Amino acid sequence: MKLSPACIIHPHDDLAHVDDQPAVFALWAAQGEPYLAKTNFLRRRLRRLLGDSRWASLRGVAERVEYWPTGSRLSASLLHYTLAREYFPESYVQRLKLRYPSYVRLVANNAFPRTTVTTRFAGVDSLFYGPFRSRAAAEELEGQFLDLFQIRRCQEDLIPATDHPGCIYGEMNMCLRPCQEMVGEAEYATEVARVREFLTSDGQSLTLTVERARDRASENMDFEEAARQHKRLEKVQQVLRLRDEMVRDAARLCGVAVTKSTVGGTVELRFFLDGQWLPSRNFHLDGAGLSMDARLRELAATLEPESKMTLARRQDHLALLARWYYSSWRDGEWLGFASPQELPYRKLVRAISRVAGQES
Repeated sequence: MKLSPACIIHPHDDLAHVDDQPAVFALWAAQGEPYLAKTNFLRRRLRRLLGDSRWASLRGVAERVEYWPTGSRLSASLLHYTLAREYFPESYVQRLKLRYPSYVRLVANNAFPRTTVTTRFAGVDSLFYGPFRSRAAAEELEGQFLDLFQIRRCQEDLIPATDHPGCIYGEMNMCLRPCQEMVGEAEYATEVARVREFLTSDGQSLTLTVERARDRASENMDFEEAARQHKRLEKVQQVLRLRDEMVRDAARLCGVAVTKSTVGGTVELRFFLDGQWLPSRNFHLDGAGLSMDARLRELAATLEPESKMTLARRQDHLALLARWYYSSWRDGEWLGFASPQELPYRKLVRAISRVAGQES
């Protein structure tokens, strides 16, 4: 669906009537592709491109300028992405300099699955855990949490054989050694299922299991075993501290960004559900008799992510989220939650009030 421009101006129009505001704009010539960019000061930028300066030649070739005012850097980034995909479907990633963040991937296209650190989505059955601030952070978490399980760490397409040389992890009893046929596919799959549950539950599956084992050993007066399980619990908690609030099962990552809006008396809510951005919502601060909490609940009931989101587009949306969240120029507030049914309304109301209070 083509996005219609909010405003159109022509090269010889008086730019004094253009607000010096944040915006995304497309400068069109009579032929060829547009020049697409975003700016914090629209009038100043257009004067540099179309005014009496060394850029004066553009006034002769420019036919029109389309622009869309934006209320926040996040809004500008997402709008810039939408327009770039529309105008440059083959090269928008390069034009936007879109950098894909790192994930820990549970590779499922092998009889004996393993994990790897990657920046690309591939394989519909694979699980992607992230996004991480850096590749080093993803590699550190992968190395630490694999110590809690016994799946393989080798990267080869495994063909088990009794004469396979194995590796040091097998000798240290840190791998089930499927390469040497010490376990079959079914037994190995049980351990992989534990890994998947650990990642999708944010570590709670293993945390609860170890806590129960520790408490049971303590009740049975087996203090040596209780101490061993407590040490294991500390290891699990140490691994979980390596991630921030953004690191989750990427396909289920949910949250909402609260930012300033271009419409007076409102803030902009941008929900992120199941690994994808939803269309923005302008939320009015004055509810005409209804509480903010009640109106947010009504809004949440209407949220519905796109059912046919491709892996490529989900990868783009997560990259845009990571770019904004981990940047030094992040504006507004981010509130993560497990699902729309668990949306923390009180925290969201306070976040809206804080962003609204930043209006000049």
